[in-house]
Amino acid sequence: MYVLVTGGAGYVGANVVRSLIDAGHRVCVVDDLSSGHRTAVPAGVELIVGSCGDRAVLDAVPQQPDGVMHMAAKCSVAESMQHPRSYYDVNLGQSVSLLDWIIDRSVGWIIHSSTAAVYGTPERMPIDESTAAQPVNAYGATKLAVDRAIRYYGSAYGLRGVSLRYFNAAGARSDGSLGEDKNPASNLIPNVLAVASGKSDRLEIYGNDYQSVDGTAVRDYVHVVDLAAAHLAAMQRLASTDGTAVYNLGTETGSTVMQVVEAARQVTDHPIPVRAAASRPGDPPALIASAARAREELGWVPVRSDLTTMLRDAWAWHRSHPNGYAASATPPTRRSSE
Repeated sequence: MYVLVTGGAGYVGANVVRSLIDAGHRVCVVDDLSSGHRTAVPAGVELIVGSCGDRAVLDAVPQQPDGVMHMAAKCSVAESMQHPRSYYDVNLGQSVSLLDWIIDRSVGWIIHSSTAAVYGTPERMPIDESTAAQPVNAYGATKLAVDRAIRYYGSAYGLRGVSLRYFNAAGARSDGSLGEDKNPASNLIPNVLAVASGKSDRLEIYGNDYQSVDGTAVRDYVHVVDLAAAHLAAMQRLASTDGTAVYNLGTETGSTVMQVVEAARQVTDHPIPVRAAASRPGDPPALIASAARAREELGWVPVRSDLTTMLRDAWAWHRSHPNGYAASATPPTRRSSE
């Protein structure tokens, strides 16, 4: 297949692009590089630099795609609470423009990079797809709006679509070529490893009075390579199935912030000092997935998502890329809208 990947120069997007290429598919990436990196896009993959909400950028895709994997988005919970306007503009507004282009061009399907943040603060764990979606931050609210738009576009225009609700992406590609490089980092594990590598003095822990074994928040961490595999599984299902669907992607196991810190201390052999801080608005106390539907309908089973493996892969990447992708070689020139 020929697949358009929006946000394909980002953390999850680049891993999805690599998995598509490894599986023999052809790919075009659209990314505005606001948080993605040119060097994360493999040589030979066309990169069009620009917004996925800009029809002129989308019209520059050199041929009709069979489908779209949509990962372009802003994704910081804290930032979304401080600047909700930009989240509605980018995550929702640009996504609707993309959906309109997909319908107008008769593109076959879309796979949307969604999030567990749509569930807000659920009353029961693990969270399955029937759990009421009641987001408590603008990030989750904008992602939920796109999930719902895909459903309505499906019923009205026949669009086939899947929303994949990631829990907490972590890890790096085991060959050391792709990892998480975002400044400032919004996810826990890059901030933990920044302390281990000497870039930060200590880790700020936001909230230590949650109802957990050690008072810190609980999250379900899933390896980025396993997330990429789920996208390919969803694409295979869409090739033979009409309609739209939603799938949770997680391990069905929760880890507290301090459990992640302790595991990182073992992996890095660094003390990783911590300091307690106030909890942040919009942060749920716990998010743990039920991934039964993805297991049953997509045949998806995470294989690298134990906490130690994720930390080892991420630590190896951070050690080999102390300055992130900035230390990487400049890739061959590619066409862009710049």
